[in-house]
Amino acid sequence: MPLSDLSLDELEQYRPARVEPADFDAFWARTLAEADAHPLDATFAPEAGPLTQVEVFDVSFAGYGGQRVHGWLVLPTHRDEPLPCVVEFPGYGGGRGLPHEQLLYAAAGFAHLVMDVRGQGSTWRSGATGDDAPAGSGPNHPGFLTRGITDPDRYYYRRVFVDAVRAVATARSHPAVDPTRIASVGTSQGGGIALALSGLVPDLVAVSADLPFLCQFRRGAEIASTGPYGELARYLAAHRDHSDQVFRTLGYFDGLNLGARATAPALFSAALMDTTCPPSTVFAAYHHYAADKRIEVYPFNGHEGGEAFHEVVGLTFLRDAFGV
Repeated sequence: MPLSDLSLDELEQYRPARVEPADFDAFWARTLAEADAHPLDATFAPEAGPLTQVEVFDVSFAGYGGQRVHGWLVLPTHRDEPLPCVVEFPGYGGGRGLPHEQLLYAAAGFAHLVMDVRGQGSTWRSGATGDDAPAGSGPNHPGFLTRGITDPDRYYYRRVFVDAVRAVATARSHPAVDPTRIASVGTSQGGGIALALSGLVPDLVAVSADLPFLCQFRRGAEIASTGPYGELARYLAAHRDHSDQVFRTLGYFDGLNLGARATAPALFSAALMDTTCPPSTVFAAYHHYAADKRIEVYPFNGHEGGEAFHEVVGLTFLRDAFGV
């Protein structure tokens, strides 16, 4: 496919202004305080199955509003001490899948918690967590991106980001995990959630955000020709009078604004032929990321990104961050 965004030279200089609500920090402080009012109540049920070199636990914990969220914890069978842990989030429409789909990080010697994204897991990989949305969240375009989008308190990704913060706490609560060595990782939507955690969890040791979604929403809606940013464009085509309120809401959830509060080193990746998460939106988040960072660029790839080639880069980055 042809290039459809800025050239690499232009991307390396692309630093759009951030637009965030004046009460951004107060909103997230209140949101996380409300979440802390609910006991975490994390459970780890051993999962029987044919895998012999890893231990698998069916994880459940209280996420946003005390609602149950599910995941897998996968541990190498042979371990002598608490392990660094990768907390991973799936791409748009996907869920935690089956345990044998989650072996990469355990094979590298890490603990691995993969969280369901609520309401998803029925498009490309299965999930087990519903979305108990607040009553009165308003009409939305089919999908998840516009659920509750006129009110930041009722917006879908408020629930998801709280779930993600609680997933990190859940990983830290397991005795096989070293609570001081936690990294957030993901691709596409998962990369956007991992990036959001960089601004919400102050003591991560690393963030890996591949082709991250949920960054510079307006530009994504304007130029993405595939994928979920189109849900936002189609919603605004129907609700012509909602634009100001929609983008105000999205300001609380934009990876540019959350990453501007980061303290953990980060690895980003972008693909120059990506029409789902345009590279300019990724570079915008990268340039505003406040901590140490690097970015890998795949000039001839679309939204598949670097795939197995980038997994090697990512594992090396995590080993260095974990000090192993």
